[in-house]
Amino acid sequence: MVVGYARVSTEDQNLDRQLDNLTARGCERIYKEKMTGTKASRPELDKMLDALRNGDTLVIDSFSRLSRSTKELLDVVEKLDGMGVNLVSLKEQLDTTTATGKLMLTMLSALSQFERDIIAERTKDGLKAARARGRMGGRPKKGDEKTKAKALKMYAANSLTNKEIAEASGVSVATLNRWIAASKREG
Repeated sequence: MVVGYARVSTEDQNLDRQLDNLTARGCERIYKEKMTGTKASRPELDKMLDALRNGDTLVIDSFSRLSRSTKELLDVVEKLDGMGVNLVSLKEQLDTTTATGKLMLTMLSALSQFERDIIAERTKDGLKAARARGRMGGRPKKGDEKTKAKALKMYAANSLTNKEIAEASGVSVATLNRWIAASKREG
């Protein structure tokens, strides 16, 4: 049986291009997933791996759809190989039924991991340079000290719910709860 696996990282993304490619390649069954590749467990991938049998062929649009790290990709490929399942990647034009295909898979996955590591290093360096210039990343803090003091005073009065206090202060309940917890720790 020829089986396909298509994945996008977010609900907003579209599977159509991958589905068209897998259908054109003759996939009889296609497992579809909208979930980040960094998750340890992906339900459709797990279901597909359980359903695959000796002699089946798994077709993917790209290795990046199957995994996000070299180690995970090689683990999945090794598992497929142990099950007697062939792997075909359309983008990389790779077929692991051949010795050349297996060699190329190992090299491509190593290069892919190297590229992700380089991107991570550049990102860290960029953040460090921005901090050195006084720019801090992250979400801006909600509410000033005056707002915080007013909210904590309302909380101490014990006449309103946290939701009502948060609405009156213009902050989220989570922010209010953090302020309350911090004030309790400070004594």
